[in-house]
Parts: sequence; C-alpha cells; structure tokens
Amino acid sequence: MRIENMKRLALAPFLVAFMFSAQAQSGDDASACAALIDARDLTILSATLRNNTTSREPYCYVRGLIAPAIHYHAQLPLPRNWNGRFLQWGDGGKDGDLDFADHRVAEGYAVANSNTGHDAGTEPGSAFGYNNRQAEIDFGFRAVHLTTLAGKALAEDYYTRRPDYAYFEGCSTGGRQGLMEAQRYPNDFDGIVAGAPVNFYQAMNAAGTWHLQRVFKDNFAGNLAVDADGDGSAENLAGLRFLNRLVLDQCDVGTARDSIRDGVIDNPLACEFDAREELARYQCDSGQTPEACFSPAQIETIADFYEGPQAPDGSTIYPGKTKGSELDWAGLFIPHAGNDMNPSMLRGPAGDHVNYLFYASDPGVTIPALNDPLYKARASGANPEFHWLDFDVTDFADGKASEMSALMDATDADLSSFLLERGGKLLLYHGLSDALSVATATIGYFNSVVDTTFDGDHDRAGEHTRLFLAPGMGHCGGGPGPNSWDKLVPLVDWVEKGVAPQQIIATHSEAGAVVNERPLCAYPEQARFVGQPGRDGEPDNWIAGNFECAAPASPER
Repeated sequence: MRIENMKRLALAPFLVAFMFSAQAQSGDDASACAALIDARDLTILSATLRNNTTSREPYCYVRGLIAPAIHYHAQLPLPRNWNGRFLQWGDGGKDGDLDFADHRVAEGYAVANSNTGHDAGTEPGSAFGYNNRQAEIDFGFRAVHLTTLAGKALAEDYYTRRPDYAYFEGCSTGGRQGLMEAQRYPNDFDGIVAGAPVNFYQAMNAAGTWHLQRVFKDNFAGNLAVDADGDGSAENLAGLRFLNRLVLDQCDVGTARDSIRDGVIDNPLACEFDAREELARYQCDSGQTPEACFSPAQIETIADFYEGPQAPDGSTIYPGKTKGSELDWAGLFIPHAGNDMNPSMLRGPAGDHVNYLFYASDPGVTIPALNDPLYKARASGANPEFHWLDFDVTDFADGKASEMSALMDATDADLSSFLLERGGKLLLYHGLSDALSVATATIGYFNSVVDTTFDGDHDRAGEHTRLFLAPGMGHCGGGPGPNSWDKLVPLVDWVEKGVAPQQIIATHSEAGAVVNERPLCAYPEQARFVGQPGRDGEPDNWIAGNFECAAPASPER
C-alpha cells in the first residue's frame, strides 16, 4: 500500500498538469469560437461551442442573418479536426428550418445551411410565398448562394485560411439547389452531388396537384383505397398491392431485360405494362369489392398515374410514375384511413403550391381542410380562398407559371461554365421507384446536358458528370432495392484524386443488417446479374460481386 501511495503521489503533478492543459485548451477553443461574433462583414447572432451527436469532439456553432430574412448556421469543427473542406448542406421540401449535418462535421467538414428565408413554424408549407416575391427569390436561389459565401467567410476567419475544396450535397429540394448552383453560380463549388432533383419544379408540382385531382374527383370515385368492411372508411389498400404484384410479374422476370427476380424492376422504363389493356381482365363485377379487381374509374386513375398530365397538344407536362413505384403511391397520393385521408403530397409539396408558388399573382389562400373535395372556396374578403381542385394543369402549358419557373426551375442544360470552365464535377443520382420526382425527368435532363454541353458525346460528358440510377429505391431512399451509400465520398475522390466513379455499391438493410447489395452503374449502363442461381432458380445471395455493369437490354414482352 505504501508503494502504491508513493506512485500516486509521483503521478499527481502530471495529472494536475494534464487537467490544466485540457481546461486551457477547452478555454482557447471557446474563445476562438466566440471571437467570430465580432466579424465586421457578417451579421453574427451567436458563436458558441456545441456538442456533436455523432462524435465526442465539440464544434464551433455559429448562427447568422442575411437580410432580410435568411437565417443560417455553420457547424465548424475545431481547427485540429478540420479536413480543409467546406460543405453546403442541402434542404428538403419547402424548407423553413435549419438542418444539421453532425455526421459530416464529425468527418471534418465545415458545414453551412439556412432556412432559405422563412420559418416553417409561422409560414408552413408554401405559405411563405403568399404575395412575397422576396421570399420566393430567396427560396428559389438566393439563400443557398449567399449562405455558401457566408459559410466560406466564416471558415476562413476561423481557420485563418480558405477551404481547400468546396462541396454541395443534397437530395430532392437539395438536388434542385445543387443544379441551381451549377447553373447560376458555377464558381461556388468544386463538386456537387444532387439526388432526386426536383429541378422541373413548377411542372412537378402542377403534376402532383393533377395526380391528387385524379384520386379526389367525383367524390373519390377513382380512389385506390376502398371501404371493404362498410364502415365508411377507405381502409383497404389490397388493390394497390395487387397492382404492384401484377407489374412485378410482368417486369421483374429474371431474363435479359431484368436479370434477376428479386422484387425489384431493374429498368422500369423498359417495362411494357399498359394499364387499360392489362387491367381490363381484372375489372370488377357489379357489387364486387375491389381487392383483386378494379373499377373502371380506378383503372383510369392508374393509367393516368403512369401517363402523367399532358398539354392540349399532346406533349408531356411531367412524366408519369415509373412501373414498380405503386406501393409508394399510398403515402404520397392515396387518401385512406391510415393517413386520415390526407396523403403527404396534399399536406406538403403540392397541396398548397398552386396557391402561393405557381402563379405570378397568387389566386388565394388555402381552404380550411385540404382533403374536403366538396368545399366551396370563398371568393370574397381580404384573403380570398382558392381550392386546389379548381387548378387547371393546362395553365402550366399556357405559360402561367413562367415567372415562378424563372425563379425556381433549374433546367438549363448548358453547364459549360461549371463543368468545363470551372472544372467542377457533378454527380447525379435518382431512385427508379421514386413516385414523387420521377427518374424519367432526371434522365431527360442529363441527356440534355450531354447534348447541350458536350455535343452529344457521352464519353466526354462522363469525364465531368455522371448519373447513377438506383433500381427499387424511392425518393432519396427507401424502397425494396439497395438504397444506401455514402453520397459524398465518390464525389470527393473524383474531385481531389481524379478517380471517376465507375460504379457505386449500394446496400439494403433490414433490422440493421445488410441483406442485399448491388452496384449502381453510371448511366446508361445498368447492373446485370451474372451469379449462379440457387434453389428453384432463385439466387442464394445478392452481393455486388454477382453483378456486372452492361448496356441495358432491348425492351421485350
């Protein structure tokens, strides 16, 4: 015991010195962070150390304001933890909040994000745009650009040097923001990863409203949820699941076109399933409950979903839903007991979009209950109402959304300033079962970029931009197919090491365990199963090594 006590006494000075050193370092970290509040060329509201939910290391957290209404924040790793990179974190939906990227901060990125100029707590959904052009401009493009400049300035002040590289990462609205940056502000970033971009913003939201109208019209006559037990509630979605099985039976076939029967359609665009023709044999008899059959009105709804809205001249306003996406219609578009007859597209992206963000002059505020198809909108008073059921999708074809499209669409296919003059890299991805923003639109945009920026040369385009399509993945994730991978690492390797991604390994997990993986191939190639079949012709395992990237097979019946 006497020897142990002597050891403790001998160590005591070192322990005390270590504690004082740690406290001094913590004090220095806090002081360096707090000093940012005195920035002379930025409006800083606060600057304090904050704990990271994914790391033991704290970071410097800064809140700032860009007049008139853009609130932003920056998450700055301590100088000893910074990897020299700046990252603008993209937003989702109509935004209106501050989004955190703790995992990227733990990896060493200095991260910035904003509320894009409005607070969802006071102006939810699209309401921020009501007779407010400045808010629409901020949301459309101004907020991301200025937040990027502010974030870079803070990083330079804090680390006393400029970031070595600047990146953007986002999906959905974030994907649109990334493309907007490439088109309007090509010098902001070295690399951009844009997932499921809603860059055809006005057309997509007009189409979303149109799809909701298909289901709600004639007092829900074509609704794909039915009241099977007679209690007055549309609780049964068996018909939608039956439709999905019919589509998979025809297109998830394990042949040259779709190389493995796994509940995922490899290439939905090659899936030939004519709803009116295929479902005619399953039309319900009089009085039959639609579970394994469809009413004529339901068949028309399904056909409309696959076809999408068209202009009077027959041209497509926005592409229809891809085959295999049917199960996601339930949450997005189908009113049923499980969502209190309020599908998420009604509550979110499309339900109030045509009230506030579509027309140059707003037609009126939303009705009290968006899911009431019989409500008569009040046309008088200081704030007249406008019912989304009264929206005419041909207003888009007639150019009535042109002013808002100029602010929010990101469809310019000339990316020469960003990709060629700047030398930036653009990595696009999209889930092929995305029922919100369909992959068909992104494929069309990518092909337009190849044609416009690279004179149709896919090989030359591939040196600067690549598109990866994920079979069976929904909007930014989810779905039955492999849907998870690190979106940023392939881009960083491409920008900093010159290693262009040939394929990306994606995984699908259940209960925290990976149960499926496959490569996502650079478009136009797709993954083809070349492994050995197991029992009953089914594969024993679905691992990336069992696939190869190859040109898509020709459509077949």
